[in-house]
Amino acid sequence: MNFFYIRAAVAAALFAGVSSPVMADVTWPLEARSIPFDDSSVGQRIYYAPLDKAERPWRLCVLYPHLKDAYWLSVNFGMVEEAARLGVAFDVFEAGGYPNLARQIDQLHGCAGPEFDAVILGAVSYDGLTPMVRQIAAEKPVIAAVNDIADDGITAKASVPWHEMGAAAGRLIASRHPAGSPPVNVAWFPGPKGAGWVDFVEEGFRAELAKSSAVLVATKFGDTGLEQQVLLVEEALDESPQIDYIVGSGPTAEAAVSILRARGLTDRIQIVSTYLSHAVYRGIKRGRILAAPTDFAAVQGMLSVEMAVRAIEGRLSIRHAGPRIVMVTPETIDAVGAEGSLAPASFVPFFSFDPKGR
Repeated sequence: MNFFYIRAAVAAALFAGVSSPVMADVTWPLEARSIPFDDSSVGQRIYYAPLDKAERPWRLCVLYPHLKDAYWLSVNFGMVEEAARLGVAFDVFEAGGYPNLARQIDQLHGCAGPEFDAVILGAVSYDGLTPMVRQIAAEKPVIAAVNDIADDGITAKASVPWHEMGAAAGRLIASRHPAGSPPVNVAWFPGPKGAGWVDFVEEGFRAELAKSSAVLVATKFGDTGLEQQVLLVEEALDESPQIDYIVGSGPTAEAAVSILRARGLTDRIQIVSTYLSHAVYRGIKRGRILAAPTDFAAVQGMLSVEMAVRAIEGRLSIRHAGPRIVMVTPETIDAVGAEGSLAPASFVPFFSFDPKGR
């Protein structure tokens, strides 16, 4: 079963779907937070009925932290699919990486222009954008996509609890090495300090790892570009040669696969990713990566566009929702599939999308 679109008639039977031509009688299986913007609140399973069409060809201003790994490419794919279906346009501005807060603030300022009807914000910082968000929100809706951000000025969120993404990775190791069993050594690569998701991934991972026999022997923060992660993984292996697990972002896992192969350590060190990317998917399929939770990045991209249109048109009813997190392992990968999580291999990013010119 794939997790994407499903017809309303079978929604109660299948909490999954397939990427397919969009029909009017579909619902999206999601979890809505019982208290909007509170990820610790109970997730309520819903079958979300998206709008059939936008009332007008609105134009959206979309900000990404970067497009340096395939995760945000998949978000972009979901946005293109939903914008095409609804008949709206968007322009994308990417900050070039999580350290570039000033650049994203400037880009957000550009979203204030009258040519844009709403903003979709994949933030590089949890609270560094708040003053500008408040200013923009006085004029148009601001939808938070994927990365968590302070609530002030935010109209709606299309996201999952990143605490649970980290917890899922920690829980996997705890299930393999429960407290009291022989200890194992873990090198941990949370991501870039200050990013809106990293603190929550850290909290979730460490809370679950505390229930295991695992020992954290290295923690390396850094931007999620592949080049930076290669340097960090090499550094950790040089400093702590007795590592049993490498756990981190998609680019961390991708870097680790190549490095372990080059060092002859593939059979000794296991890799766990905190989210799914194309490289991580291939790694799991080939038995090189142990597991990764998927937050269905493409679905989050779709939902953020749909929420933005609802907010513009005064039809927003659910302010905070996202897909249900699912763990992908060699045993579950065929059942979960890639659709709804990953863009097709042939997809190239759209920095400007207009359904009339597609």
